[in-house]
Amino acid sequence: MIPALVPAKALAAGKSRLRAALGSEAARSLARAMLHDVLETLCEVERIDPVAVVTPDPEIARVARDAGAIALVGDDPGLNESLVRGAAELDRGTGLLVVLGDVAGVRVADLNQVLDALEELGERGVVLAPSRDGGTAALLRRPQDVIPPRFGAQSAIAHRAEAKRTGVPLAEVVLPALSIDVDSERDLEDLLAGPGVGRHTQRALREAGLGT
Repeated sequence: MIPALVPAKALAAGKSRLRAALGSEAARSLARAMLHDVLETLCEVERIDPVAVVTPDPEIARVARDAGAIALVGDDPGLNESLVRGAAELDRGTGLLVVLGDVAGVRVADLNQVLDALEELGERGVVLAPSRDGGTAALLRRPQDVIPPRFGAQSAIAHRAEAKRTGVPLAEVVLPALSIDVDSERDLEDLLAGPGVGRHTQRALREAGLGT
């Protein structure tokens, strides 16, 4: 089994562009809904266990528990520092999958493709699922500290560089559902034009006057 970790900042601190487009409460509801759907999808993957969220926000922690995940609540020293803390708490010696909480179109089949890519690499490797903006939507490492997390702007380049620096085998899996992490109104439009999203996201979009 591979544990999965989803980072989630405080609701009040994120999605500034969505807040401008939708309003604060609708953006908060959408962020909660997308996270809920991502977590439920992770929990459906047979090879993933446990699923956890690292967050400073008690409200996010409640969403995590409702979705069947573990909530790792603590201070927010920054995204990568939080991931290191969460990874240490989840370390099972089998690797770690990090997935962003706003890839609302992700499916079980997508995550299985990421896991399959790691199996092809063997006992030591990194699988990168880049987002279309140059970031990283999902990062699978075995062992979990084989390279450090470098999430942030243009993190796909940073993760490739870390794998090259350390000589770790790297595979890239480019998946449409993982390429869109929803941060802006354009991302929402592209998400709605895609193959579909989970039920919680669908409801939040309807309440915001979007979707069907």
